[in-house]
Amino acid sequence: MTGIKEQIAELTRGTEEVLPEGGLVAKLKQARPLVVKAGFDPTAPDLHIGHTVLINKMRQFQQFGHDVRFLIGDFTGMIGDPTGKNATRPPLSIEEINANAQTYEGQIFKILDPEKTTIQFNSTWMSKMDAAGLIRLAARHTVARMLERDDFSKRYKGGQAISIHEFLYPLVQGYDSVEMQADIELGGTDQKFNLLVGRQLQQEFGQEPQVVMTTPLLEGLDGVQKMSKSLGNYIGITDPPGEMFGKIMSISDDLMWRYFEVLSFRLLADIKSLRKAVDEGKNPRDAKFELGREIVARFYDETAAEEAMGEFVARFQQGAMPDEIPDVDIACTDGKIGIAHLLKGAGLVSSTSEAFRMIKQGAVKIDGERIEDRSLELSVGSTNIYQVGKRKFARVSLN
Repeated sequence: MTGIKEQIAELTRGTEEVLPEGGLVAKLKQARPLVVKAGFDPTAPDLHIGHTVLINKMRQFQQFGHDVRFLIGDFTGMIGDPTGKNATRPPLSIEEINANAQTYEGQIFKILDPEKTTIQFNSTWMSKMDAAGLIRLAARHTVARMLERDDFSKRYKGGQAISIHEFLYPLVQGYDSVEMQADIELGGTDQKFNLLVGRQLQQEFGQEPQVVMTTPLLEGLDGVQKMSKSLGNYIGITDPPGEMFGKIMSISDDLMWRYFEVLSFRLLADIKSLRKAVDEGKNPRDAKFELGREIVARFYDETAAEEAMGEFVARFQQGAMPDEIPDVDIACTDGKIGIAHLLKGAGLVSSTSEAFRMIKQGAVKIDGERIEDRSLELSVGSTNIYQVGKRKFARVSLN
C-alpha cells in the first residue's frame, strides 16, 4: 500500500472535517485495508455531480487499496432523511425506492471500479430486526442528544412538529456502521450529526469507532444554493454530453475553481499552475474548457468530450463569445420569470417589447441555442449564458 503521508494528502483533499483529529492517521497506521462506508438514499433515479464529490473520495480510498462499500439506504429511504428540513419529509414507497436504487449501480461505476466495490442495502439487516430489537436500539440514544441536531432543535423551539419516526433515521444510519464494522464513514457536511451517531453506537456495541470525514456540499450552477434537482441548478451525470458541457461552461469563473478542487482528478499542483496561468492572463474560458472536457470524458469518453466542446464553440460562433461575461443575479418572486423580463433585468434589452422583437428576429440565444418561444419561462435555481445579437452576453442566475 502507498505510504501514509501520500494517502493523507490525497484523502483529505477537499474535505471539510476529519473527526476525531488524528483519527485517519491512526487508522492508516493499522496497515490493513480499511472498510470505507458511504450511504446514499435512493430518493431520485439519477445522481448529479454534487453526489460525485463523495464518490470521488471513495475512488481515492479504492485506489489506495481500501475496502469501499457503497450503501444504498433502501430501508432509511422509507423513513425519509429529515436533515435540513423544517417539516416532516414524506417517506418513499417501496416501489419508488426499488426503481431508483436500480439506476444507481450503472451510474456509480462510471467512477468506481466495479470489481473492487461492494454494494450493500441496509434492508439486509434492518428488515430482520423486530420491534423489540428496534426498541433496544433506541434505548442506546437519548432525546436530549437528538435535539442537539440543529434542524430538530429549531423545529422544537419553533413549535413545529417532529414525528417520532424521524428520530429513527440517525439511529438506523448509525447502526449501519455497526453492521458493516466501518472504519471510515464519508458524508456531506449536512450529515455530520448522523455520522457521529455511528461512532457512538459502535462504542455501545464494543467496536472501535469509525473516523468521520465530511465533504462540502457542492454549490449548484447559480453558485449560491447547493446543487439540487428540485432547484434546477444541477448537472446530471446522465445528461447528454453537449448539455453537460454547456452547463459547466455556464458556471462563473470563481465557481470553476471550486469545481476543479472537488470534482477534478487532476493533481492539486496542476490546478494551482492552471490558476496561476489564468491570473497571469490566460483566458479563464480555456481553463473551463479543460474542466468541461474532463467531466464529460469521465461519464462518456474522450471523443464525446471533444465533440461536446466543438458543438459548444460552433454554437457561439468561434471568436464571438467575449473573454469575460458579466454575472447577473435576478430575483424570482414566483419561482419563475418570463424570458422578456429576464432579458430586460439582465440589461440585454431596454424593454420587454425590444426583447420580443429580438426573439422574433432570431437574435436571442440561451447557451448558444436560438430560442423562438416568446412565452418561455425560466425557473429559479438555473444559471445560463444569454446572448442578444452578436455582442451582448450575460451569465444570469435566477434566485
